[in-house]
Amino acid sequence: MAWTEAQEKAITSRNQNLLLSAAAGSGKTAVLVERIIRRLIDVDNPADITEIMVVTFTKAAAGEMRERIGAALLKAAEDETLSAAVRESARRQAALLPSARISTFHAFCQYVLRTRFYTIDL
Repeated sequence: MAWTEAQEKAITSRNQNLLLSAAAGSGKTAVLVERIIRRLIDVDNPADITEIMVVTFTKAAAGEMRERIGAALLKAAEDETLSAAVRESARRQAALLPSARISTFHAFCQYVLRTRFYTIDL
């Protein structure tokens, strides 16, 4: 896919907080998926899918994000133009995808309350 300059900057920026804000249909989900995939298969400084949190407004968006990330990982795992190490990393991340924190804001807050209730005297 051909990314715009702003999209490419969002995909490749590192070591900073990032907020993506754009109109519906502008490619935000595609940019976020590409950003995540590149981080997961980065040879020099790979991230782990279990260390990334993706929060959306709707269950449908969270499901779509999970599906797109899974499809992109499987595609990378089968891409013969990538190194064997990158393909293996993509396979490992795909296997870990069910453990990934990809949810709605409400589901994330519910998770925090269920797992950390004791810290707020509930």
